[in-house]
Amino acid sequence: MSSEEIVIQVKGLGKRYEIYDHPGDRLKQFIIPKLVSLLRKSAPQYFREFWALKSISFEMHKGQTLGIIGRNGSGKSTLLQLICGTLYPTCGDIKINGRIAALLELGSGFNHEFTGRENVFLNASILGLTQAEIEEHFDDIVAFADIGEFIDQPIKNYSSGMMVRLAFAVIAHVNADILVIDEALAVGMPSFLKNVCDI
Repeated sequence: MSSEEIVIQVKGLGKRYEIYDHPGDRLKQFIIPKLVSLLRKSAPQYFREFWALKSISFEMHKGQTLGIIGRNGSGKSTLLQLICGTLYPTCGDIKINGRIAALLELGSGFNHEFTGRENVFLNASILGLTQAEIEEHFDDIVAFADIGEFIDQPIKNYSSGMMVRLAFAVIAHVNADILVIDEALAVGMPSFLKNVCDI
């Protein structure tokens, strides 16, 4: 990848949600428009449209950093989920050139009944590391997370800070081309955040 290469390209991106006032409206929307279209009439709409994002376009090149700032409900998390592929856009295009590692929600990709050790292997394999690669990086991941003997305790007993440190420690060793973080570092300790800034 050259330094000028585009790693994320977003063109005309939009995400629309359908808001239903009553539970039965969802069923009506599923059935009635199909029946009405057989009669070649205009179909009623049983939902209100909510556009979380509309007409978003930008490019990012290798080595660039982008921070997204906005009020609650302004579509920040929606945009990141679209980039990571956990949501699909209503319109527009997203092109990704490289491997993505994402920390979208606290504890996402973790099994709360598993120990920290088991979750390192689970989460790292989800992110594409082989068993041998995980074993090779395991000690570094544990050192980076700095949770000590809690690595062998179920993560349901972890504080939110411990959980995010472990999740980020795994992501930091995936060697991804693109790293996406959504608010999770808000629970980090100053010493841990310094380690994050150093990678």
